[in-house]
Amino acid sequence: MEPNSPITLAVISGGLSLPSSTRLLADRLAEATSAHLADTGREVRVRLHELRPLATPIAHHLLSGFPSQALGDVLEEVGTADALIAVSPIFSASYSGLFKSFFDLLDPGALAGKPVLIGATGGTARHSLALEHALRPLFAYQRALVAPTAVFAASEDWGGAGDARTDSLPARIERAGGELAALTRSALANPRPADRPAVTPSALGFH
Repeated sequence: MEPNSPITLAVISGGLSLPSSTRLLADRLAEATSAHLADTGREVRVRLHELRPLATPIAHHLLSGFPSQALGDVLEEVGTADALIAVSPIFSASYSGLFKSFFDLLDPGALAGKPVLIGATGGTARHSLALEHALRPLFAYQRALVAPTAVFAASEDWGGAGDARTDSLPARIERAGGELAALTRSALANPRPADRPAVTPSALGFH
């Protein structure tokens, strides 16, 4: 990558409703990450894609093995982006089937070493552990470099101030955006050869 070329940030929103709190969280995470990347002096290009309009092409691709032009373009953007934000609604204690189906279509190794920030939305905070037992293992399996802070937004989090044990939603978004920006800067400065293990978050000072 050229030193002054834009930093590309792909954002996947798996929300199914209109309007979508999942899309809102994806937008907020992208804004926070972009703000933290501003000190690089390089343009940040955000490419946000909602999966809802791609539901039929995703199903057809799973059955036929061939993507539509629109779906193929999104898969390519995710694979070539410098970093990724992925947000899913939580149903029955896990990510949505549409969200999982999309990431099943990526080429093997497409996310290897790529900085990724995960987020999720749900009706109650009881669903928040899905980030750790469902989303994080999904991206760890794909050898992505997942930011330490995963952001869950329950209905009551929007406009809430958090509590003694939990930061407010804006504070969590801000922290997660800073972590993804730091991982992205490090990945851009130290491109990982295919045969070298990915850098772990702890190696970059995140614990």
